[in-house]
Amino acid sequence: MSESEYVVELRNCRKTFPGVVALDNMQLQVKPGEILGLIGENGAGKSTLIKVLTGVYHPDRGEIYVNGEKKEFKNPNDSAAAGIACVYQELNIEKLLSVTDNVFINKWIKGKNGLLDYKAMHQKTREVMASLGQEVDPRKPAGTFGMGVQQMIEIAKAVLIDAKMIIMDEPTSSLGEKEVAQLMDTCRQLKARGIGIVFVSHKLEELFELCDRVTVIRDGEYIDTRPIQEWDHDSLIAAMVGRTLDNLYPKEFGKKGDVALKVENLQEAGVLQGVSFEAHYGEVLGFAGLVGAGRTETMRAIFGADHLDSGKIYIHGKEVKIKSPAQAIKAGIAFLTEDRKGQGLVLQESVRTNLVLANLKGYSSGAFLNNKKIDESCRESVDSLRIKTPDGDERVGNLSGGNQQKVVIGKWINTDADIFIFDEPTRGIDVGAKVEVYNVINQLVKQGKCVIMVSSELPEILGMSDRVIVMREGRVMGEMERDTDNFNQESLMKAAWGGRLQ
Repeated sequence: MSESEYVVELRNCRKTFPGVVALDNMQLQVKPGEILGLIGENGAGKSTLIKVLTGVYHPDRGEIYVNGEKKEFKNPNDSAAAGIACVYQELNIEKLLSVTDNVFINKWIKGKNGLLDYKAMHQKTREVMASLGQEVDPRKPAGTFGMGVQQMIEIAKAVLIDAKMIIMDEPTSSLGEKEVAQLMDTCRQLKARGIGIVFVSHKLEELFELCDRVTVIRDGEYIDTRPIQEWDHDSLIAAMVGRTLDNLYPKEFGKKGDVALKVENLQEAGVLQGVSFEAHYGEVLGFAGLVGAGRTETMRAIFGADHLDSGKIYIHGKEVKIKSPAQAIKAGIAFLTEDRKGQGLVLQESVRTNLVLANLKGYSSGAFLNNKKIDESCRESVDSLRIKTPDGDERVGNLSGGNQQKVVIGKWINTDADIFIFDEPTRGIDVGAKVEVYNVINQLVKQGKCVIMVSSELPEILGMSDRVIVMREGRVMGEMERDTDNFNQESLMKAAWGGRLQ
């Protein structure tokens, strides 16, 4: 086997941070014109591995080879010069700049007079974007296009530097179905050009559809690489979590109590059309529906984040007027938003600060914060939610997605809430972390709390809910009870597409 069989190879890599071994004995081998899937739980070391390959981190030990030649990356420019590019989950797009400016940033074409040759750059941008299936006006600001096109702009940058290998980090996490199909086509085209692709995803079905081989890592260590035909769902999950997950949805039942929350005829022009439902203490009420069905909007309206034109909200039988999130929190409602990074956390702050943010009053003595009480509460949350962090002072932005999600949950558990609204609680987190989120939901229900869960994953909704409400275009289409014949995916999808449930 010649050394240059691989376009990029990582051997015996180790990377440590104070108190944490992030990677140990890590391996990665990518062939030219192959799509290699990379999978592992949150906190398995995927992000650290990507940063080593792209020159952001320097490994303590180990070697990187590009086309059989040993390389040392002192910074991201070295990695890019060697032909390694990365399209990150959080896109690196300057939205106010044109498509051309984004594609050519730091790689400008200059004319004979030393000025930027925009004519040549626009032309080249148009060609590269067209080769990726996008007919766009390169002079328009990048922010005027949807996420799918913005992602193609990132890929165009990689094509332009003549990348030998492109890493795609969770590339489908914020794309619609049509955009995902387009991205998959693009990956196949890049593969046909001989470019190696590392495709990082939590979605097993994407790996089976797209990848030639899959590498599994766990707890910062290399576990296995096999051709896709030699994996199935169960063996991949077992390799990822180090155990078989016999029960992906560990549903436990609480004791159903009184009505915790009742809403009547919620109206919001063009968004909600007469939404009414009841949610009880000691149960999980699931909300299902297609994208744009109005589920998140319903929850935001109840929480006072969006303005209602009319409708009534009752908590524990008493009508309440909720005009702001502060009033909702006071009324005992907790809302875990879909966008944990933008709305759920302060990423620059520590784990400990984030855990008490929603209830600072409860941790203060007069005008001062009670640090001893905060420290105790932080320790309890980290232990009970199994948050992987060196300590409470670690910046939340440094944690993996699953652990960030647990911090958001901990923040709300540390309030006096009785009604917990979870909006897409497991989006972007892996199988093992999902089970831990479900266990938190089970704990809340057993404590007699009311849990409302919005999810686009049908198996999750059916696996964890006691009742499910299906919405479409701002209306409630029907309700399903767990112990009935129509509590299945077929009935749920029928209602979501507009058919009425019996």
